[in-house]
Amino acid sequence: MRRQNLIGFTLCVVIFVTGFLIKGNLGLYFNFAGLSIVLGGSAAAALLSFKISRLKIVYLVIRASYTQRNISEEDIVNILINLAIKSRMEGVLSLQEEEHETSILFLRRGLGCLVDNYEPHQIRDILNTEMYFFKLRREDSERILRTIGDFFPAFGIIGSVVGLISMLAGIGDTSVILKTVPVALTSTLYGLIFANFFFIPFAANLRERTNHELLLQKIIMEGVIAIQSELNPTILKTKLLSFLTPSARHADLVPLAKIRKRFNIADPLIHTTTDPNRK
Repeated sequence: MRRQNLIGFTLCVVIFVTGFLIKGNLGLYFNFAGLSIVLGGSAAAALLSFKISRLKIVYLVIRASYTQRNISEEDIVNILINLAIKSRMEGVLSLQEEEHETSILFLRRGLGCLVDNYEPHQIRDILNTEMYFFKLRREDSERILRTIGDFFPAFGIIGSVVGLISMLAGIGDTSVILKTVPVALTSTLYGLIFANFFFIPFAANLRERTNHELLLQKIIMEGVIAIQSELNPTILKTKLLSFLTPSARHADLVPLAKIRKRFNIADPLIHTTTDPNRK
């Protein structure tokens, strides 16, 4: 898990559990029957809705989103600029070494197109198709997570109904009521916690990760096509920096004085008109 996520998660869990402890014993909120109804029912609904192989893929995607390091846009830009320089000095076929060394699958795909001497429009078509189906797969995984997240509150309500039915059946018997009321109350609590504490945040994290990776893939596609077109590395750098936020760009801006000189723009601070009637 990324450090920021881990720190935030730990802090929120501490505050969350403290809220339970302020007004009572934490053990009061644990009920095995209610937990079984919520977990068992939601798991059964997920298995009825989706293939086990699909659920396994979703698990692997979620695990990777929290364990794998996020590659920054700056790293990708630097890699592409270095590749452009090497391509101009040693030729496109020299990139075959990087094709087998880089760990970024999308970049490897793009470099493979370069090595195989594909035309620019062919490279763009192949990589756009790759991006399109990557987005579809990620959106499908996000949909599954949100669907499972919707199961938990529903089965929490089912657990509450079960507890209420048992309680009504035992009216007049205090021991039965004391056993069934916790099932009715904790089931809804468990359903809300599992949905809003885990699965909905998992889906939101996956969407954020997907948008970030799509941006990286767009940068890679434009960089690979520029390398194939033998674009000057300096021009390529200027082009790729447009994908970054202004705070992430380390390139120096052209001074205003140079811009005024190039376009013959007068300096408004120097050429000011004065009112001759002013004293």
